[in-house]
Amino acid sequence: MNKDKLQNFYEQMASGKVVEGKMLELFNKLSQEAIKITMEINTKYHTPEEIVDLFSKLTQKEVDSSFRLFPPFYTDCGVNIKVGKNVFINACCKFQDQGGITIGNGVLIGHNVTLATLNHDERPQYRQNIFPKPINIGDNVWIGSNATILSGVTIGDGAIVGANALVTKDVPKNTIVAGIPAKILRQVKQ
Repeated sequence: MNKDKLQNFYEQMASGKVVEGKMLELFNKLSQEAIKITMEINTKYHTPEEIVDLFSKLTQKEVDSSFRLFPPFYTDCGVNIKVGKNVFINACCKFQDQGGITIGNGVLIGHNVTLATLNHDERPQYRQNIFPKPINIGDNVWIGSNATILSGVTIGDGAIVGANALVTKDVPKNTIVAGIPAKILRQVKQ
């Protein structure tokens, strides 16, 4: 992908403004490339080193050799994912990353976690328009199986998101949240 087009994409997604028209065409191109790479990841065995290489290709950023992923893995775009060191992503996760997903160091992501960075206009005649907002996950976060984190959410360093939680608001550092919608249960034991 042309660096100028990709930079324009990053800027548009970071703006939080409505996405329509020609940008949706670029979404389709990026999605097709992501499908191609995730099919490669998901349909045959790869060594951990090969997974690092494929994920680097998917994100178009060098991924640290400490990164681990258990396939299958799904993403809509791929290029707007950033991962730190010692990140583990378990099987069946779904990342809708057009709005941007940043994952800090030492993060553990459980089975079947969904990270959704886009929202749609509620008015039927404009429903095709999308509104991107990033998800930011701090260092040493643990996200339990089947959790869903919605657009615009920041998870603070050291936090724990309980299994099956629906996270609609920011999570302070070193806290445990759970439920639908997720609520603070207590502080993490130190």
